[in-house]
Amino acid sequence: MIEHQRAAAGSTQWYDAEAGPLVRPYAQSGVRADPERPLAPLDLVAELTAVTGAGEPDPALLGHAHRTLLTLCRTGPLTVAELAASADLPTGAVRTLLNDLLAAGQLALNTPARPDGLPAELPVQELIEGLRAL
Repeated sequence: MIEHQRAAAGSTQWYDAEAGPLVRPYAQSGVRADPERPLAPLDLVAELTAVTGAGEPDPALLGHAHRTLLTLCRTGPLTVAELAASADLPTGAVRTLLNDLLAAGQLALNTPARPDGLPAELPVQELIEGLRAL
């Protein structure tokens, strides 16, 4: 259902009442770009856990979305994708929030060993040579 409202200045404004508030995800989560601190690359399958004994984070530094992610990470190792789905936030925003928590010492990034014993990344040249051999 689309409703029509007339603003005080005489202009008209259309909105969908069922859509709820029209707020950008970065504004909801308080995410901001910080050129001074580069972000760690976090894969969607990177697992994170809360650091035990890290103490409570300073509430002035971390917002509501930070605390939500930290609470989720205290339940056990969760991937970036699982955290984004559980917190109902975009993955880009979640990556930035998780980087804040990593920098604050509240989270640990788990990098599990691969069961096949291969390195996590093959050099590009070896990959190209392997494909050519096929």
